[in-house]
Amino acid sequence: MNLNQIKEILQTLENVEFQLENGTFVPEHFHVTEVGQITRNFIDCGGIIRKEKVVNLQLWNADDFEHRLKPSKLLNIIKLSEEKLGIENAEIEVEYQTETIGKYDLEFNEKKFILKNKKTACLAEDACGISAEKPKIKLSELQSNSADSCSPGSGCC
Repeated sequence: MNLNQIKEILQTLENVEFQLENGTFVPEHFHVTEVGQITRNFIDCGGIIRKEKVVNLQLWNADDFEHRLKPSKLLNIIKLSEEKLGIENAEIEVEYQTETIGKYDLEFNEKKFILKNKKTACLAEDACGISAEKPKIKLSELQSNSADSCSPGSGCC
């Protein structure tokens, strides 16, 4: 989900709810403590220089259990960040602390925002020798070569 999409969605909501992919809800007294744009310049393992830009929302729970962030307030925070920081439309990344600070992608399911687990991946699989797909082999087609096979008592294993 990108910044323009969340702004459109917020205009239609009465409440802002976040839920982790495992079904756990972010407590309804959460705060959005930061809105920013993060730019990463890096080089992948294949030697390709890359640049990535995301809009970062940081969620935080405090002890003010009566706090409720309304969609209009979050929309105002986003608009202020666009004006003051020059934030551009980009994919949203959410930071939220459970056991440690996690980074999540964001989706929406008609009434609440879903924090989707992010996964790492090799960006230069061809340089690392990682095949895109494992070859499929039928066990019935495998032939045993007695010189190459391991038999009980042979000492090979």
